[in-house]
Amino acid sequence: HFGFCIWSRSRTDRRKGRQAGGRRGGATWLCPSLIITEQMSCHGIMAVMRATASMLLVLSPSGAFAFAPVARTRSRPLASGPLFSTATDTDASIETEKNPRLSGLALMLDDGTRKSHSIAENTQFVTGFFAGLADRDSYRSLMTSLFFVYEAMEICMDTTNEERVKLLDSPQLRRLPSIRKDMDFFYAEELGSDWDKKIEPSQASKQYVARIQEISETKPHLLIAHQYTRYLGDLFGGQMMGGMAARSLDLNDGEGTEFYRFEGIESTSAFITEWYKDLNKLDLTEKQKEEIVDEANLVFALNIAIFQEIEGSPIKAMFTLA
Repeated sequence: HFGFCIWSRSRTDRRKGRQAGGRRGGATWLCPSLIITEQMSCHGIMAVMRATASMLLVLSPSGAFAFAPVARTRSRPLASGPLFSTATDTDASIETEKNPRLSGLALMLDDGTRKSHSIAENTQFVTGFFAGLADRDSYRSLMTSLFFVYEAMEICMDTTNEERVKLLDSPQLRRLPSIRKDMDFFYAEELGSDWDKKIEPSQASKQYVARIQEISETKPHLLIAHQYTRYLGDLFGGQMMGGMAARSLDLNDGEGTEFYRFEGIESTSAFITEWYKDLNKLDLTEKQKEEIVDEANLVFALNIAIFQEIEGSPIKAMFTLA
């Protein structure tokens, strides 16, 4: 689900490099998680890409959780006339039906949150998690923050009268029962079975929860942005990230990773496609759609603040939300 951007020096710079050294100029290409130079052979570049492929793919949607990934667009072949595409309106309609992320609010959300994706994926905790360097304390802190976030989200989703939010709700997506099992694993022995009465949300978690509660009262349709960013992200990367957490933190199967198990969803891709179709069918004004995109970017900022807080940067987290 994730392509990677490549930057190189200008054609002029590369030409000067060839004239000076008789080689390709040694321009550097940068992409997430790796650096490739033009002096490397094609085989060498492919070897590096294959070695990092699993991490690049998972980085589609977030560190210890995944953000909803950004769709890639494909160019269409041209017919004999340079200004005419071989694709007909019918072809485009069929492709959009197969991939609803190519149109409507789904496309607006994917396109409108690209920069937030990039910022979130470059936080130290996220990259550390995927490198297998996360420790149990950091992971427990993340789960604790997510417990308070999902408790607020799902209480608001239960009590709201906003039908458009309810249309996107699904028992298979709900995370609170699963994350409670993880919290039992991390806290029950230390704090007892009533651990939920003894733990406190962090400052970043408090701000996140406050935002959810605020929009639930004032603009409940904005909860759609929270459903999109959290649920789809967790679902996209859930199985792989749960396995990575279990291996890197030496957890037995299911211990502390129930959050990443989605019971009742046989095909992740099919489920998400149907969810996007339902999203595009919602009766929303253009202004409301734009508000949802703006809220989705705020949700990214709220999650980034939690990451930065876990990294030990509460001041930086505070400025993220300022």
